[in-house]
Amino acid sequence: MSDKEQIKSVVQLYIDSMDESSADKVKEAFHPNASVVGYLHGDFMEMSVDDFAGFVSSQQPSPSTVGENVVFEIFVCEVEGTTALVKLRDKYLGITFFDTLSFIKQEGEWKIYNKLFNVESE
Repeated sequence: MSDKEQIKSVVQLYIDSMDESSADKVKEAFHPNASVVGYLHGDFMEMSVDDFAGFVSSQQPSPSTVGENVVFEIFVCEVEGTTALVKLRDKYLGITFFDTLSFIKQEGEWKIYNKLFNVESE
């Protein structure tokens, strides 16, 4: 599997984590030291992976349970050695986000190291 295919697989895992409200899948997709940063409802948010995993798992019932799966589209997937960048738009919990995800390859595995998000519409 190419690096781009592996990265897209991690993006799918990230989307699945939100669909299923799965903290475990968040922690599988993200590097343990990753951060999630952006503005939501006008408030600056800065979360650790554990914080984000807790937020995702608190969304009950899960979006997939109620037929509101996360819809997403990847716009950019660039790989430079052991780093990569993915830009995507996703609709989650009725909010449209534009995410910029940075990736790091460690011990042969790609992980999200940083997620910057921008709310496009609420």
